[in-house]
Amino acid sequence: MTGAYIDKNYVYAVARIRGAELKLLNQSVMDQLIAAKDVAECVQILSEKGWGDENSSAAAPEEMLAKEREKMWELIDELVPEKTIFDVFRLSADYNNLKAAIKESTMEYDYPGIYISESTIDPEGIRKAIRERSYGDLPDSMKEPAQAAHEAFLHTGDGQLCDIIIDRACLEAVREAGRKSGDEFLDMYAELTVASADIKIAVRAAATGKDREFLQKALCPCDTVEINALTNAALQGEEAICSYLSTTDYVDAVEEVKKSPAAFERWGDNLVIRRMKPQLYNAFGLGPIAAYILARENEIKSVRIILLAKENGFPEDVIRERVRETYV
Repeated sequence: MTGAYIDKNYVYAVARIRGAELKLLNQSVMDQLIAAKDVAECVQILSEKGWGDENSSAAAPEEMLAKEREKMWELIDELVPEKTIFDVFRLSADYNNLKAAIKESTMEYDYPGIYISESTIDPEGIRKAIRERSYGDLPDSMKEPAQAAHEAFLHTGDGQLCDIIIDRACLEAVREAGRKSGDEFLDMYAELTVASADIKIAVRAAATGKDREFLQKALCPCDTVEINALTNAALQGEEAICSYLSTTDYVDAVEEVKKSPAAFERWGDNLVIRRMKPQLYNAFGLGPIAAYILARENEIKSVRIILLAKENGFPEDVIRERVRETYV
């Protein structure tokens, strides 16, 4: 496929994305959802916006969210046939499926519903590799962490250790995919994903008194955060982390750390949203398409937060603190 053909294909794809952006949930709709009296009313509002299908119901809101993610990827795959271009967004599903396969392997029954679709690897292939301990059947980047996490879980039963190993491997895979993409926007997304994850890990570790060994296993190297400095700061506490962040590109995280854990958790996702908003005015390249993927993933995450909060009776102010910024 020639570069000229690809460029023309992206021009058409971006034009289609502009139409799809009109259906994104704006802040007004998010406010309606936050103000809704219960999950059923939220589902009704979403249904009126075209979410889900005729089978969606208040009894199974997760089905509605899964359907929206499926619809998003169907559109992207139609517009950009070269599926590997957006692997940087699908990798998290692979590593979540690896966690699920490892934990399912110790259970008496199968639980196929725990796997995420729209991944780069068939979940059944991951299940089979883990059950048969044929780690060599997995992609190169996944072989070693899969074996290490599986053996750690089997020998210790420590689910957190299993998750640490896999989460670190996922961040490494995302950062590498960003570098290999050859696209400035995708590379920026990968860097921001890893950096914000590292900062979140450090803040949580400081709050729970984790040691240096934990931090060395969990933190992933990237270009905009110095891992050794962040580790040393985390061992000293939240104030030291804030002091270090004040010297980085992420100085705006300091205020959120001091506000509350929920505000800080939201900061990482909002950071990506803010950095991608210029793509609303870009008519060429992969950037607008990638930004739309992130916008959809972000609004699905926000809707999930609202639905869970409604289900558990959280007040509006608490929900609002957790909901992410909208792209439009």
